[in-house]
Amino acid sequence: MPTASVTVWGGEVSLHGFAQVNYAMRVATGLPAGWPARERDFLLGEERFQLECARTSAASGFSTRVDLFHDAVDGGARLNLREAYLDLSVRRLDLRVGRQIITWGAGDLEFINDVFPKDWGAFLSGAPMEYLKIGVDALNLNAHARSFSIQAIVLPFFAPDNTPTADRFVFFNPFPPRTLTETVKPSPRRTNVEAAFRLYGTHRGYDLALYAYRGFLRSPGARFDPAAGKATFFYPKLGVYGASLQGAFLKGLLSLEGGLYDSREDREGTDSSVENSHLRFLAGYQKAFGANFTLGLQYYGERMLRYDAYRRTLPAGFPIRDETRSYLTARLTQLLKYQTVRVSLFIFYSPTEEDHYIIPEVRYSFSDDLWGAIGGNLFGGKYDTSFFGQFNKNDNVYLTMRYSF
Repeated sequence: MPTASVTVWGGEVSLHGFAQVNYAMRVATGLPAGWPARERDFLLGEERFQLECARTSAASGFSTRVDLFHDAVDGGARLNLREAYLDLSVRRLDLRVGRQIITWGAGDLEFINDVFPKDWGAFLSGAPMEYLKIGVDALNLNAHARSFSIQAIVLPFFAPDNTPTADRFVFFNPFPPRTLTETVKPSPRRTNVEAAFRLYGTHRGYDLALYAYRGFLRSPGARFDPAAGKATFFYPKLGVYGASLQGAFLKGLLSLEGGLYDSREDREGTDSSVENSHLRFLAGYQKAFGANFTLGLQYYGERMLRYDAYRRTLPAGFPIRDETRSYLTARLTQLLKYQTVRVSLFIFYSPTEEDHYIIPEVRYSFSDDLWGAIGGNLFGGKYDTSFFGQFNKNDNVYLTMRYSF
């Protein structure tokens, strides 16, 4: 990609970005009467311009990425500061301060120790994969020893996941019609500062890591007051402790990861509005067959703790979760025409939930600067209350075109 650069403060400042259009149209039929999303055939309609300015050197640097975009679905124009941080390196210490995108863990679209916020609404409606992650305001310190490194991250301000909203998506809602809603986020106080730690290194060709996090669940729980007809959404306190391993195995790439989700707000599991403590674990394997075809497989599972308490306190009308939930995923990628065409397919399937989510995509590079993609998000399941089954009225096809400069 071509990059403009100028010399500032003894170093080069690069300036580049892209212009992009991204549309997604619902193809599912039979939407429920009275549902807000039923009037909208389009889930996404964006024209976006991103500009990135960065400078790097051995001792310091900065980077800023700003998106200006028009949302044709709701008619608004917005400015989004995706990243804006300063870097400083002193001997074996690297410090990054400001808004940044942080990614942890070894899973492919399965997240265990990656506790940082994500935009699920954008992901489910066909936005490019990079928009699944959301920037956070953080102090990020890495200390490097000879055989391992320690990363400490402090997040002063809580940032939740962007979850699908009822004005664009149809999904299961356990509350009665016309329920009043209120969302309460952790306030910016000293006691609500989040902290995350990672000890990582390489041993005999394997990337090893230990993780610890103390903060909040990024998807809300809900308390319902029948007398007032009001649901209050809030973000329960959470701790996460885990490990991962990734490296070469049988001419492929092996990934193992696990974590304990500690529900600090309700360790006994007696509050039905707070997700119980549980274990998460995954095993994945990826292998290339020749130069142009890659296959990746994963098994992901969740095991709820205090399951008897969960069953005993579950309110009437709420679907019952299994004690153990499992998901299988497959990613197939084929490159064609001198690698200018990429055909990909990602499949989620749950044998316990009996539902699925399929993402096919064809991407073509017209030149080094211009590419386009057509794909889809296809949902289904036996039950309308399962994780993917609830979205079965949101099948959509999407188109993306991007020119980079």
